[in-house]
Amino acid sequence: MTLDLLTATRAARKRLDLHRPVADQDIRECLDIAVHAPSGSNRQPWRFVVVRDPALKSQIAEYYRKAFAANLSGRTPRPDQLADLSSGQYLADHLAEVPALILVCSLGRPPADPSPLRLASFYGSIYPAVWNLQLALRARGLGSTLTTAHLAYEREIADLLGIPFDEVTQVAMLPVAHLLPGSDKPVRRTPAAELTGWDGWPPSDRVAASQGGSEP
Repeated sequence: MTLDLLTATRAARKRLDLHRPVADQDIRECLDIAVHAPSGSNRQPWRFVVVRDPALKSQIAEYYRKAFAANLSGRTPRPDQLADLSSGQYLADHLAEVPALILVCSLGRPPADPSPLRLASFYGSIYPAVWNLQLALRARGLGSTLTTAHLAYEREIADLLGIPFDEVTQVAMLPVAHLLPGSDKPVRRTPAAELTGWDGWPPSDRVAASQGGSEP
C-alpha cells in the first residue's frame, strides 16, 4: 500500500472533481499528517490556510490566471510539454471551482543571503510537509498538485487572507478535490540507475553537465 501510494501519487489537474464537496474533516486529518514531517532543528515552521469561500477562491484564481499567462508569454513549448501545459491551463481556467485551496506557509521570510545553504535550510524545512499533505490526501481518494504561480502576487494574496507578509512566506498552494476516474498506475520515470553515480557524478550526465545541460 505504501509503495503504491508513493509511486502512483501524481499531479492532479484535469482529474479534479469540481462538483463533489470535500469534507472539512478529511482536510483536518490530512493536515494532522502533514505536520509530522521533519524540519530543520525541529522548528516546525508550517502554517496552513484553507480557502473554501467562493469569493476568496475567485480572487485568488484571478491572480493565478494572470501569473500563469505571464509565465507562458513569449514561450515556445516543446512538443513533449504540450500535455502538461494543457492541463496547467485547465487548472488556471477552473481554479475558482476547485472545492478547496490549501496555502502552505512557512514562518519567516527567505534569507536575505540567498546562498544554497541558507535557501536549502529554509525551503527544506517546509516542503516535506507539503509532500506529506499530498500523500495523505491521495490516500483518501483526494487529488492535488503543488502550484506556485500565485506567488507572483504573494503580497496581494497575503493582504486578501490576512497573512502577515513580512513574517510569513507562502511556499505552495494545493488545489484539493476528489479524483475523477482515471489511471492510478505508477507514473513513468527514468530509472534511478540511469540517474545515480557511485562515488561520483552519473556517467550518463557528464557530457550534458560539461556543456551546461540541456535547454529547458
